[in-house]
Amino acid sequence: MLRNCLAAFFALAFGFSLAAADGPASKTQLSAAEVVNRSVEARGGLQAWRAVQTLTISGTMGIGGNQRAALAVPRRAAHTNMTLPPPRPAKEMEAPFVMELARPHKQRFELVFNGKTAIQVYDSTYGWKLRPFLNRREVEPFTPEEMKIASGQPDLDGWLIDYAAKGTKIQLVGMDKVDDRDTYKVKLTTKDGNSLHVWIDAKTFLEAKIEGQPRRLDGVYHPVEVSFRDYRQVNGLVIPFILETRVLPVARTATGLRDTPVPVEKITLEKVEVNRTLDPSAFAKPTA
Repeated sequence: MLRNCLAAFFALAFGFSLAAADGPASKTQLSAAEVVNRSVEARGGLQAWRAVQTLTISGTMGIGGNQRAALAVPRRAAHTNMTLPPPRPAKEMEAPFVMELARPHKQRFELVFNGKTAIQVYDSTYGWKLRPFLNRREVEPFTPEEMKIASGQPDLDGWLIDYAAKGTKIQLVGMDKVDDRDTYKVKLTTKDGNSLHVWIDAKTFLEAKIEGQPRRLDGVYHPVEVSFRDYRQVNGLVIPFILETRVLPVARTATGLRDTPVPVEKITLEKVEVNRTLDPSAFAKPTA
């Protein structure tokens, strides 16, 4: 589904989690298949999603501002003539984006920042990127790691739609709390042997959050979670219009220092178009 693709093209922060081992499943009245089937129905139904050939999504994403918390300045520094950096802005900067998704497994992402348009394209076989805001004015191919991540993502309908046909196995780990709401924690194992977890609201059966690609900070990989909020109906589909990415803290960084919190990164959708006709050339190698 688009939530996975959004996470993918926002700095390629997607993929599989380095999750901890699962504990024994709590007693529940539903099986893993029943939970997932109800989730698919809550999101519009299997047939409705099978009929989707393209998705066009536009909105804004946070790209800066009050980023990671700074370490406290030692008290003795207050008595020196050292110049402290200006305070970070309280509100995170936002930039507009447009993403186009098409079957099979094609994705195009454009982000406007400081008047310059960054582009990332994946055509299901190759990937390219153009990053003028980094003074990179030539089209570059995806790195091997980026290709691995992109090719490992599901199509536009996500992990749960037609999961069995995609070769994905599911396991109900048990019940868990997400924002004080009861959720079913489901483990997904893909045909490639990779695994991730998704939390499904026990009342609405909409996805509450999913594990994202671990992010390397200060020499240590941090677990990542993406939460979904503000679900709305679009052409019979039920889609979250707010995605919040949380980089979870670790006990210590690679340097042995205490880890500092990373503020939540927010993505807000403004418009979603279903089955809009897309030009095939949009998924070709972009021009500089």
